[in-house]
Amino acid sequence: MLLEMRSITKEFPSVKALDKVSFNLSQGECHALVGENGAGKSTLMKILSGVYPFGSYDGEILIDGKLKKFFNVRDAEDSGIAIIFQELSLVKGLSVAENIFLGRIPSNFGIVRYSDLRRKASALLQELHLDLDPEMIVRDLSIGKQQIIEIAKALSKNARILVLDEPTSALTESEVESLFEVIRKLKSRGVGLIYISHKLEEVFLISDRITVLRDGETVATKSSKDFTKEEVIACMVGRRIETVFPEVQRKLKEEVLRVESFTVYDYYNKKVVDSVSFSVRKGEVLGIAGLVGAGRSELLMGIFGAWQGRTEGNVFLEGGKIQIKSPIDAIKAGIGFVTEDRKRYGLIIEKTIQENMTLASLKNFSRNLLIDKLKEFSTVSDLMKLLRIKAQLPSVKVSTLSGGNQQKVVLGKWLLTKPKVLFLDEPTRGIDVAAKQEFYLRINELAEQGLAIVLVSSELPEILGLSDRILVMHEGKAMAEFTRKDATPEKIMIAATGYERKT
Repeated sequence: MLLEMRSITKEFPSVKALDKVSFNLSQGECHALVGENGAGKSTLMKILSGVYPFGSYDGEILIDGKLKKFFNVRDAEDSGIAIIFQELSLVKGLSVAENIFLGRIPSNFGIVRYSDLRRKASALLQELHLDLDPEMIVRDLSIGKQQIIEIAKALSKNARILVLDEPTSALTESEVESLFEVIRKLKSRGVGLIYISHKLEEVFLISDRITVLRDGETVATKSSKDFTKEEVIACMVGRRIETVFPEVQRKLKEEVLRVESFTVYDYYNKKVVDSVSFSVRKGEVLGIAGLVGAGRSELLMGIFGAWQGRTEGNVFLEGGKIQIKSPIDAIKAGIGFVTEDRKRYGLIIEKTIQENMTLASLKNFSRNLLIDKLKEFSTVSDLMKLLRIKAQLPSVKVSTLSGGNQQKVVLGKWLLTKPKVLFLDEPTRGIDVAAKQEFYLRINELAEQGLAIVLVSSELPEILGLSDRILVMHEGKAMAEFTRKDATPEKIMIAATGYERKT
């Protein structure tokens, strides 16, 4: 057995994150590790990678049958362990070769031997059958190719155990297939892979075995072919989820938001959104579908005043034309925006739940430039209960929360602004099955309460299950619009790939 983790127990103040968890990995195996956010996956991997040093947990780690004690990350790397996190750790301004050998660049007396660097990087890329120029600057590459560079970087350190944490969260379908091909090559070389993902379809496609964690305990480990998707979900959440999207009968009311001929330009004055128009009514969920690069996020950011480039078009709120030049204008007008990248745009990660939740509505908690801390604490406490955020107090730092709970904090922040329209851009990306279910229920509740919602999602079942109407975009243009009754996956994909133009 390449890796064995035996009876791993890890406690933090007031919570036991892992309780006698066991996990193992064979050479040339892809072993998927799944579970809800907060189930203990990240904690287990931080122990394996030396982030949590030996002595801070109970249990044993064995590699090739030999007991290992990792006191830091370097110890784990020296034993052949590498982790590729969801947030890539590349230096975007450096070349592919420089990133692969960062910290180990060949040099003589401080002068880089570029010919050796290029040769070593080319050999490694060829070994992985990757058609990449080692001199290309990383920022010019797609996210998928950047992910492969991270893998090459790990292999350059002779990694034998590779952990992939949500590796496909920002990849296109073709990039996912390219990644899977690299994984298959690594398996054939004897590398053991630990694959962490909330996308169960991918888990079943690429993994040999699946281990499910729930509430810090090992619930099940079986061969992937002996599991069903429904069984994995039941193990993850402790119950069967029969209906993912609740049936709703919404009564739509008057129009709240209308956008006419909205165009968004990039830094080079190229159109990334081309004259898109839409409207959304009170109590309605308008879904915006499309493939990566369709311009969906750019459209919402442009309307919200958060896009750095130029925009054109008209925006009407409750019948009146409004001018939005910045997010402050949008918030004042009554628009909230749960962004795609919660850590970059939605949260101040080292601040508390309370500080994050009231960030966009501080004026409601202040008088004479002083913040009413009691009112703030009471309001946030009530909202935490309503949103079922798993934390003891509003004073808990957001950085300690799971992804699903962090996303609930972002949602709570915007609900406190009492918006008339709420933009949701990939609101369930990177969160687990149970947290998604809670979000779906909350979205339906907010719509039933009369909130107008614009939902961008790359997951077709999500768009079909939540939306009253669906606008489909392709290369910046609105291609088609469907009612919930008329929409099908086939119709949406036809429009999303550019075969059907909106009339």
